[in-house]
Order: sequence, then C-alpha cells, then structure tokens
Amino acid sequence: MKRIKYIFLFIVTISATIAGLSSCLDDLNTIPLDKEELVSEVVFGSEIGPYQELLAKIYAGLAISGNSGGDGDPDVAGVDGGSQASFLRGLWNLQQLPTDETLCAWNDVGIPDLNYMTWTANNVFIKGFYYRLYYQINLANALLRETTEDKLSSRGASEEVKTQIRAYRAEARFMRALSYYYLLDMFRNVPFVNEDSPVGSTLPPQIMAEDLFDYIEKELKECEGDMLAVFVGYNRTYYGRAHKAANWALLSRLYLNAEAYTGINKYTESITYSKKALDENFTLDPVYRNVFTADNHNSAEMILPVRYEGEETQTWGGMTFLMSSTVPSALQAEINSVGAWQGNRALVSLLNFFERENRHEDDARFSMIRTDQTKSYEIIDPSLFSDNGIPVVKYYNTYSDGTLPPGNIVYTDFPLFRLGEIYLNYAEAVLRGGTGGDQSTALQLVNDLRRRAYTNDNAATITANQLTLDFILDERGREFFFEAQRRTDLVRFGKFTGSSYIWPWKGNAPAGKSVADIYKIYPIPSDDIGANQNLTQNQGY
Repeated sequence: MKRIKYIFLFIVTISATIAGLSSCLDDLNTIPLDKEELVSEVVFGSEIGPYQELLAKIYAGLAISGNSGGDGDPDVAGVDGGSQASFLRGLWNLQQLPTDETLCAWNDVGIPDLNYMTWTANNVFIKGFYYRLYYQINLANALLRETTEDKLSSRGASEEVKTQIRAYRAEARFMRALSYYYLLDMFRNVPFVNEDSPVGSTLPPQIMAEDLFDYIEKELKECEGDMLAVFVGYNRTYYGRAHKAANWALLSRLYLNAEAYTGINKYTESITYSKKALDENFTLDPVYRNVFTADNHNSAEMILPVRYEGEETQTWGGMTFLMSSTVPSALQAEINSVGAWQGNRALVSLLNFFERENRHEDDARFSMIRTDQTKSYEIIDPSLFSDNGIPVVKYYNTYSDGTLPPGNIVYTDFPLFRLGEIYLNYAEAVLRGGTGGDQSTALQLVNDLRRRAYTNDNAATITANQLTLDFILDERGREFFFEAQRRTDLVRFGKFTGSSYIWPWKGNAPAGKSVADIYKIYPIPSDDIGANQNLTQNQGY
C-alpha cells in the first residue's frame, strides 16, 4: 500500500480491553456499548479484511484523534480530541515545551506548566497523551487476541491469510512496544496490560521501569523475524508501515537511553542495532529541507513516519498544528498550511546551538530559524505572539520542487525515525564507551551528516578532538530541533533538571533557574492513581 487507508472497526473486544485499564470508563469511553454493536465472532472470520482494518486503526491513531473528521468522535473521551488526545501533538508538547528549544505563548490550561516545568498530576496534556498511548496499546492487544492460531483455524482461515496475519501480528507487537517505549521514557513505572490480561474490571498491576525495559526489548526481538523486509527508495511499497529497520531504530534509541531508564548502560547494544539499520540501503536525503516537505515520502532517509494525506487525515492535533503553531502569518504562503497561529517559538538557546559554530550561516538547518521575523530574539513577555522569540519554519506543505499539493491541508509526514538519528546514536554510543563501533566511523558519520547541511565542506568538517559528548548534544539540537526528541536527549545528558544547564524560562524564571529532579519524568495522571490501588505515584508528585 502506498498509503494506509484509515478504516475504523468497532468491536466489543477493544471496548472491553480499554475498560480493563485502571482509569474510569468515562476517561476511555471510546466505543458505545449497545445492542447494535458487532462482537468479534461476527466481525472476524476467514477473510483478511477485518484484520487489516484493525491494523489500519492502530496506525491511524498516530495521525488522527477520532473516527470522523480527523478529531471528531474522539478515541479518548474526557479530553479535547484535537489538542490533548492527539498522539503527535501530545508527543511534541511533552518533548519540546519544557526544553531549551521551545516556548508556547498560548495560555491554555496546562500549557504554561509545560513551558516552565511546573506541572502536576492533573495536567490535561499529560493525561491526554498518557491515555492515547494506552488506547494504542489496547488496539494492539485486541488484534493479537483475535489472531491466535487457534482462532484463525476455528474460523477457517487459509494458510495464505495466516501468513499475512503473522506480519500483522508482528506490526501490532512493534506498535505496542513503541507506545510502551514512550510510557517508559516519560512515566517509567506504569500500568501493564497485554493480550493475556483479564478483560473486564480487573485493575492492572504496575510494572517497574526495569521490567518494562526488558519487556519492550523482548517484544522487539521476538517480533523482528515476522516483520516486513525493508523497502527503500521510491519503491517502498509498504512505506508508512513498521518494518525491520524501524524495529532496529527503536532498539537503537531504547539502548542509548537505557542508563537513564534503568541505571544500566547498553551502549554496546545501541551500536549493534544502529549498525543493522546503517547496513540497509537508507541514505541521507541530499537536501535537508526535503526531509520535511509534502513529498517527504520520497526521502530515502525516512525509516518510520507518521503519515498525513491531506483531507483524509485532517486534524488540528497533527502536522497542521505543528506547521501553523510555529509560523507567523507573514509566512503562511511559504508553508501552504491552514492558518498561521504562531504561538510556539524558539528560545534564544536554540539559536545558540548554531551560533557556537563557525560560519553557521552556511548551515541549511539554520535557515529555518527565522530571525528575520521577530523584533527580539529573547522572550521578554511569554504572552506576546509576534514581538519576541524566534519563529521556526521547519515543516512545509509544499513539494520539494516548490509546487503545491492539492488544497492547503497538510500532506507532510512526520519523521518518527530517520537515518540522521542513527548516525548520531552510533557516534554517541561510541563516545560513551560502547563496543562494536569505532571512533573513525563515528567521526565520518557525524561529518557526513554535517556536510549534507553545510554549503561549505570546510565549515562542516570537524576533527576527532572536537567530537565530544557536548558537541553531540549541540549537534542533535541542530539536526533534530522541533522533532520531539529534545527532552529525552537532555535527560540522558543529565541537563534537563538541576542547575548544570540553565536556559531562559526554565523553572518559570526569565533567566532560568534550577529545577528539581522529580521533573525528569511526568506523573501518572491523578485520576488513574485514584482509580487503581495497584499504582504508586512517581516520587515527588
């Protein structure tokens, strides 16, 4: 499939599984239970269609928030479908707003607390993303529960159908592991449910971070063999679906952060899986900007995206939000997107990533930091939309050749995993002492990445002495700004909380101040804590 069609399947299995999560039914009451609803015995049979549709719904949950009109009839009730229950908007807000890259001028309840790292367990954006992840997990659980060998045989499924479903099961396990990865990264100790969990009112147990890490690792390794082979270049028939290289990319990231999650470093393992991804035929896109345009599905750098297809995936919580919320009105035509709300702006500390470089003006990445569109680089008053802070134009709803897609609804895909990350994962893991890699390859990969961005090779190239961990953190900022990775990077480097690194408005102080270590992770939403006596809140909340 060139694109995944988002078809929505309502079954009792999904509804009952979600009801088994610890939160109240009102929080995840996504599917009405009535006599008209189809049960799994009626929906599923020997044909591939219904299983394919349920898999499509799992992928759909990364792009849109509901079952009609993108955000309409939202999957997760009790929070706004467009702003709070969206996977991409939730990921971006939680990974960007508390960091040295971004500040949001909007005063929506919960947003200032993310800006200033002063959130509580009642923050609605934290709650919305948390429940979105569990919705995704329970969709995967439902597919796995309905595709056992016994069930398929009893329904008369052919061997051809069973073979196809084995790949679906592997994708579902990967997608579930991806959701659990984000729960591990942001919350650590969380409720645990899988396809074997009791369906109904049984409250799930809490899994500790070390055990959840082991579970994610085990799932990814076990499902790898049944995952799709890697399709690169313009003939990637299954572009947008999880394949083996997506599995390796997630393992590379999981292992790189293992010490932050469990206290045990896994840098050697990160190198191992980085090399597996590097050995495929992915290549850096020759033009950095083209990784973020409406035809970025053609980029041979893209490992796993969140797909957007114009009106078919129209949502205020996905790429429309990401483009419009960062771009001032004067540049609306430049990105060809609905509205231009601005609101999200770069802090001067993001500009500093580039200004620490000689000849940073030659860096194509720097051209996206639109210093020409503001009166003050510094954010003096966080409530002002246009007079201070720096607009960023990173994502474009235009094709790489400058032509436009149909209408102005977004077609640009979001890169969850791309080759540039694997380059820097490898280099960092080598610098941190991982074995199986070498310094010369690490230096070559970093310089290759930089040469892609710079118009002058001499300005791009660094020496072995310059390749340090501090340099890697800055380079990740230059390469991945506004790509929803910064919070994780700062936590791994020990710079997110505390006083070793201060940026403007950290801790709700104009010049920044030290922040307590409890904010390295988010709290479990308070209503989940109140509903499930098996859960213990993260320390300090």
